[in-house]
Amino acid sequence: DVACEFSGYSADITRTVPANGKFTPRQREIYEIVLAASDAAIAAIKPGVMSGGNAPGSLLKIATDVINSRGKDKDGNPLGKYFIHGLGHPIGLNVHDPGVPGRALEPGMVITIEPGIYIPDENIGMRIEDDILVTDTGAKNLSARVPRTVAEIEKLMAEAKKNRSKEKD
Repeated sequence: DVACEFSGYSADITRTVPANGKFTPRQREIYEIVLAASDAAIAAIKPGVMSGGNAPGSLLKIATDVINSRGKDKDGNPLGKYFIHGLGHPIGLNVHDPGVPGRALEPGMVITIEPGIYIPDENIGMRIEDDILVTDTGAKNLSARVPRTVAEIEKLMAEAKKNRSKEKD
């Protein structure tokens, strides 16, 4: 989880990376479910949409439905119960800007979208967090240049490992 500031405004971005550089098959499965939930929520962003809540069409409901429709825990249960935090928060002058609960999205708002799945019995926790600008017609991912897919992350990890090896020589 990384937050920085520029000209008085905050950012808040998270990526989960495998410590050894490669996702296990189960880690990959969970990561790709979280990524699909994130992508679905971001695709649904537009003025008038609700971020939180369980109402049809809310971003939280969309992300949770994706998580529940893909994959199971070791007992065969949907994974939604392992999504244990909110979908995101407003950002701006603070990393966690105050927001009005139940307020619909408006153009110019910047929010995070950060679904996650945390399965203690499997020692797995995955979160992907991006900073999203609500536009007049949808959304712009302000953190789009940060690697998001399994392939992008594994490539970045391999390049970093290669660079560390060169430094030792």
